[in-house]
Parts: sequence; C-alpha cells; structure tokens
Amino acid sequence: MMQSLKINLPFALSCLVLVGINLLQPAYAEKADKDKPIILEAEKVFGNDTTQVYDLNGEIILVKGSIVVTGEDGQIRIDPEGYEFIDVKGTPEAIATFRQRREGIANEFMQGLGSHATYDAKTEMLTLTGNATLKRLLNMQLIDQLYGWKIEYDDIKQYYRVIPPKDAKPEDLPVARAILTPKRKVLLAK
Repeated sequence: MMQSLKINLPFALSCLVLVGINLLQPAYAEKADKDKPIILEAEKVFGNDTTQVYDLNGEIILVKGSIVVTGEDGQIRIDPEGYEFIDVKGTPEAIATFRQRREGIANEFMQGLGSHATYDAKTEMLTLTGNATLKRLLNMQLIDQLYGWKIEYDDIKQYYRVIPPKDAKPEDLPVARAILTPKRKVLLAK
C-alpha cells in the first residue's frame, strides 16, 4: 500500500536553494578585507574604546576594504581578537545594504539588502532580515539572486539559507525564491 508523502514547502524550498547554490563554483570573500581599517560616516557616532563598542546613527556608510554597509542605525563591536561584528538597521525609506568583493574572479560581488543586516567578520556570516534580497554579480551582471524574509550567507562554508517567518502560513507561500544561473553559462562569461 502506498503512503502519502507530506512535504514542508518552506523547508523544501530552503533545501532546494542550498543544493542549487552549492553546485556553483566557489569563490570566497576578499581576504584582504580583514586587514583593512574601518572608515565610517554617520550623523552621530558614540564610541567606547575600552569596550570596543561603537553606536552609529543617521545615514551610515561603513567601508572596510571591499565591504560597504549602509543603513540608518547601527553598532560595531570589536572582539579581543580584533574581529568586527556589524549590525545595521534601515528604515522604510532607507534600507540596510551590504556589498563585498569576492576573492579570485575579478569584479565578482555579493550584494544584499533588507530592513536589517548583520555581518560577523570572524565567522564571515552575513544575515539579511525583512524582505531580504541577496545577489551574486559578475562584471555587474546578475548571476544568482535570492529573495526571502531572512537570508543567511556563510562565506566560509559557501552556502545560503532562506528562512521563512515563524508565523508563515501555507497561503503566504512562496516565502523563498531563487534565480540561479547554470554554472556553464557563468564559466563562459568569465
């Protein structure tokens, strides 16, 4: 007798995105970024050199090597080893953004946006929350793109994960969407 198979659609979509993107050629974050200084612009900066915590308010632009983060309200924490944790929020008028050049191929970037962006330099984990989008660009042409409520991108392990809101209902689906360029087409574009 055949049994029916129940599928958790948000989980299945997340797995599909993970599998599809893991098949792409790996390229890692720009390794030189870790040794670059942080350059900040904001309307207000409140810093404490003892605790290594810096609060930022108003039209934030943060640059560290090839990393560029923008938003309206944020914080940078630096751990005893010198790794930064960047936490930036946007507003409905000005979303939070993240952009970083990737190691290896010239002119390849990861670019994301959402209402909230966090980046942990130690783990190289980017998290975008709230109507989030993450794109991989090569020579400013779209290669891959993810949409979802929350996107996690682990640059060390080379995976993406799209996570639906906890209160998502089946009628709200799809809560995750991906556009993936076949690897052979990307290789030809280089």
